[in-house]
Amino acid sequence: MQLDVSNNAAGFNAGADDVFGRIAARYGLLCDLFSLGIHRRWKRRVAEIISREPWNELLDVACGTGDIVFRVLNCGKVREAQHIVACDLNLKMLEVAERRFAQQPHRGIEVRCLDAHCLSGVGPDSVDLYSISLGLKICERRAVLREALRVLRPGGRLVVLEASNIPVRWLQWAYLRYMSICMPVIGWIATGGDASAYRYLLQGIREFPTAEGLADELGELGFQEVDFERLSFGIVAIHVARKPPR
Repeated sequence: MQLDVSNNAAGFNAGADDVFGRIAARYGLLCDLFSLGIHRRWKRRVAEIISREPWNELLDVACGTGDIVFRVLNCGKVREAQHIVACDLNLKMLEVAERRFAQQPHRGIEVRCLDAHCLSGVGPDSVDLYSISLGLKICERRAVLREALRVLRPGGRLVVLEASNIPVRWLQWAYLRYMSICMPVIGWIATGGDASAYRYLLQGIREFPTAEGLADELGELGFQEVDFERLSFGIVAIHVARKPPR
């Protein structure tokens, strides 16, 4: 598969750097440190959006350690008949997710090692709701979104949580400045000197499209009813869209 590297905001290559495997056991701690704990609020909001949608088949892509699925389950609205596939390319992250899901009473959870760019074994028009959270910046996003469009059933829902832009220019500048200064220090200490953990994140935040830009991309790729909601002044945004009905 030929990928357009210009659409990888973080410049990340999973085959060349297993950074997520190295930090899997500390991933939750790093998220708390990098976001000052605010990521929990963002993910709760994603879980709320997923929980209010009618779906039987949920596919959570680039699931990491399972934060989104874990929160969807904790909403208490998942029916026994609903099936969830949590997938990621990194086996060590999936191991952490599996341990978390094993403590849940819901048995309809399947953990799979899948590449977001090519979801092998996931048939076309087979998924009611596709979600990806804070993973699009390290992917070739157009390839990933085209694959999302393929696997979603007609009328199926897309939910994306990702880095965005603060509309107030000076505040966006101050935020990026803060992240440039503080993130390397926090990342260096928390990872024992593993610089790549924060380097990809910083670049991904800087280079990712604005909320309006990503909305335009979704429309260009063929999604309909595209909308977005900024959180924390616009540090991140949740985009929702639908695959057109037949």
